[in-house]
Formats: sequence, C-alpha cells, structure tokens
Amino acid sequence: MLRVSTPLIFAALGGMWCERSGVIQLGLEGFILIGSFFGAVSTLYFSNPYLGLFIAGLSGMLLSVLFGISTLRFRANQVVAGTAINLFALGVPPFLSKIWYDSTGSTPPIPSESQFHVAPLYLMGIAVFISVVFYSYTRFGLRLRFAGEHPKALEAAGVSILIKRWQGVLIAGFLAGVAGGTLSIYLSSSFIRNMSAGRGYIALAAVILGKWKPIPTVLACLLFGLTEQMQIRLQGVILWGSEPVPVQWIQILPYLITLVVLAFAVGRSFAPKALGQLE
Repeated sequence: MLRVSTPLIFAALGGMWCERSGVIQLGLEGFILIGSFFGAVSTLYFSNPYLGLFIAGLSGMLLSVLFGISTLRFRANQVVAGTAINLFALGVPPFLSKIWYDSTGSTPPIPSESQFHVAPLYLMGIAVFISVVFYSYTRFGLRLRFAGEHPKALEAAGVSILIKRWQGVLIAGFLAGVAGGTLSIYLSSSFIRNMSAGRGYIALAAVILGKWKPIPTVLACLLFGLTEQMQIRLQGVILWGSEPVPVQWIQILPYLITLVVLAFAVGRSFAPKALGQLE
C-alpha cells in the first residue's frame, strides 16, 4: 500500500502547497505524465535513477512555469489552464518517443541496476516531514497560507502575493514531476503511454479530502493507495459463481471510491478563502 501510494503523496503535497497559495491546480496530471516520461528517458541516458528522478521534477516544474505564466501573468482561468496543461502533456511523450525511440508512446525498459528499489519511500518520508514542518512552524509556510486565505493582509505586510503564488505553483510542478518519476523508475521499469492513469486527479481529491493540510492529505493518499492495491489484488479473484470478476469492474474501483469519498467530504471541507481569485 505504501509503495503504490508514493506517487500520490508526492503529487498531493505539491497540489496542497499550490492551492494553499490560492491557485487552483488541475494540472497535476500533466506534471506527473511529463515527469514520468523525462524521468525514464533521463534514467536510460545517465543510468542514474537519482538524477532521473531529479530531472523528472525539473520537467514538471518547467511545465508548471507555463501554467504560471498563463494564470499569474496573463490571468487565464486556472481551471481551463490546468486542463490545457493536461492535454498538452498527453501529446508530448508520444511525439518525442517517436523521434527518439521510433515508438508510439513508450520507452525501452530501464535496466534493473538503474531502477529504484526502496529509496523513493525514504524520499517520500522526507518530503512529508519537510511539508509538515514548513506548513506549521515556518514563516514561509505562514506567508504562503496567507496568500490563499488573506492576501490583502499579506500585501499590507509588504509581502508579494504574486511571489508566494509562484512559489506554490513551482513546488506543485516539481513534486508532481517527482511523482511521475517514481511511476516510471520505481513502480515500473519504463514509461508507457498515459501511465499517470488519473493519479493527478486522485491526488487533488486527496488534497480536498485532507482539507488542504499535510498529514490528513497523506492519510487520504494512503486510503486511495489501499484501493489501488485492492484493485491489483482482486484481478482474477472469483467472488461468486465460477467466473472471476470482470477486470473492467476491478479497474474502476479506485476512481469509484474516490468519487464516493469526495461526495461525502466536499461539503465538510473548507477551501482556502482566496482559492482561484486573481487578486
């Protein structure tokens, strides 16, 4: 469960910081997809999974710059911009993999010696610890939260709201890119087309369920990770009669549970007051 929850936790922490700054972040799915592709490509080229994971984070951050320019500089609708980022990210890996590998959306397998085995779990723990400390006990976390809750008060104190929101966007891009890297270097041995499989949206659901706080968000990710683990374990299992449960029914389990949980949780969640506001 902890293993399959790793990319969700990285992405959800990034989404939490971004939305705490007041920016709606629907682009997590795109950041994950780009990170998983460039993470696999970099690991294949350098034969170093740590460097590959770092480049995965940078690629997600680079895409988040595009999102930030459109929303923070040109004040585009944040929901539309996030959706556009996801659609853009869908097309990049097939295009580049065709040029580099003559493939229709996948990379060659990563050798076993260049794959992660345990390290991402420790890195995830470090990311959770840093997020908790910075969220609750540092000036950085306080100011970034004020950018999403009371931006006028922050501005009156002489702190730039724009800078705080840029920081939130870049953190989201980097951590979601790292999440993508763990998919292709840790949970798999290559990049395959659309391998993010909706994890960006599930991570955003975890942020909402966790009420935009680090520990509850991580717990929500573990819940969704458990459903994904159940989906893997239940494939081929005979629950009634003599026929196994259709695999399509099993595969929708994580998304179905996400919808059910959100249906009961959204009314009890309190988003940052300035979330989505341009000023």
